[in-house]
Amino acid sequence: MTSSPHGGASHAIVGRVRRAHGVRGELFLEVLTDAPDAIFAPGARLFAGTTAGDVAPNAATLHVEEARPFKDGLLVTFDEITDRNEADCWRERYLLVPVDELEPPGEDEVYLHDLIGLAVQRVDGSPIGTVSAFFELPHGLLLEIRRDGGTVLMPYREEFIAEVNVEAGILVVDPPEGLFE
Repeated sequence: MTSSPHGGASHAIVGRVRRAHGVRGELFLEVLTDAPDAIFAPGARLFAGTTAGDVAPNAATLHVEEARPFKDGLLVTFDEITDRNEADCWRERYLLVPVDELEPPGEDEVYLHDLIGLAVQRVDGSPIGTVSAFFELPHGLLLEIRRDGGTVLMPYREEFIAEVNVEAGILVVDPPEGLFE
């Protein structure tokens, strides 16, 4: 995600290109959104991202021609990618959309990209660190929390999260015993 002037992300990652598929420029994507039918609908506009998840320096725009389910992802054809050689250049790159074009999160929901940079503190107010990354794993979401002397991974689970206040830049947690000792 790239930062906007107000500190939040300006673009959200919605997919990751895994590999080219076939000879006509089709791409196999890992879907990284809860709304793939809307994000990858014919005519939808996406932006090229780097392998780090930032908007690519050339800010290439892609338009979805067709998308269909395939294995654990999607096969997507873009108007701008017409052959296998060009499709091979997209391997491991991210696809992004502007955050302001996404459906706003529900009352008890938060965009994952909004967690990055939040100051983490205990329910008693004592500081722990800063959220530096998140990892979506089969057993759930893990937050990487940067502290003096390194990082710690903490499960993002209801019983450990007391409050998420994106506007204030704070994540209040009640961590498992001994995690931050």
